[in-house]
Amino acid sequence: MDPIVNSVAYCGGRRVASLRLDEISQVLKQPDKFVWIGLHEPSKELLRQVQNQFNLHDLAIEDAFSAHQRPKLEAYGDTLFIVLRTAQMNKTEHHIDFGETHFFLGANFIVTVRHGSSLAYTEVRSHCENTPHLLSKGPGFALYAVMDSIVDQYFPVIEALEQELIAVEELIFDHKPSRETTQQIYMLKRELLDVKRAITPLIDICNRLMRFDIGLIPEDTRPYFRDVYDHSLRINEMLDNTRELVTAALEANFSLTSISQSEVSKKFAGWAAIIGVPTMVAGIYGMNFKFMPELNLPWAYPLVLATTFGLCIILYIFFRRSGWL
Repeated sequence: MDPIVNSVAYCGGRRVASLRLDEISQVLKQPDKFVWIGLHEPSKELLRQVQNQFNLHDLAIEDAFSAHQRPKLEAYGDTLFIVLRTAQMNKTEHHIDFGETHFFLGANFIVTVRHGSSLAYTEVRSHCENTPHLLSKGPGFALYAVMDSIVDQYFPVIEALEQELIAVEELIFDHKPSRETTQQIYMLKRELLDVKRAITPLIDICNRLMRFDIGLIPEDTRPYFRDVYDHSLRINEMLDNTRELVTAALEANFSLTSISQSEVSKKFAGWAAIIGVPTMVAGIYGMNFKFMPELNLPWAYPLVLATTFGLCIILYIFFRRSGWL
């Protein structure tokens, strides 16, 4: 797969040309145009070429190549470097696949670099090109469009995690508590924590992009980032609510496990008490006393047996009614 997904010049919100890397520097000199390049897991050599064309900072290029960065926003002179984590649910293996998208934003260019599991932004670009009156706002609107797409990808992930929580709750209350159920809850809690770590910094990033001290974002584009900010807050609240429910489910599972163990202990105690009666009688008659007058009576043996079994039956009925058996 070609690491250069798209390299396009826009003027007035409309696509005017597809560019080679060596043509970009000439287009950047034209103030009425801006360049939007999309890269997917580029090599270090390709990133160096992009760096030379856009005059990007060495540290930002190093981060964009190595990936595995925390979500952040950094300013390098007149260029912004933004890192976001992407997420999508792997329905085959039933876990979340995380990726990263890095942005280089300048006055007349935007470069997106995708790493790992991440949907292509072809549809985002097409949507922007179909609304030239919005894309004419420049690279800032392109940044918003991609960020909005990334945030929207989190909603199906949260919904899938909520469905997984419902399935776990059914296991807890409809089946006997098990070690597998506890393991599922912990795995769900870990996935929620991973999503939390990805989405929480995005709130601060959007907040900074809405502020007036970042001149690369035009004033008429900042309200769009408020929309991304609101969506991020909503996802964060959904995560907090789901995490609380998972914690409650874990506590319920532990409580039901303790109750189940208590029920087993009561059954053992009940049967031990019942078995203790014949054990006691047998122990008395096994002490071999020389004088035991009842041994000479013809009805003594059946009376002792009847009494023993009678006491066992009485204890069984008592424990049964008490819920111990």
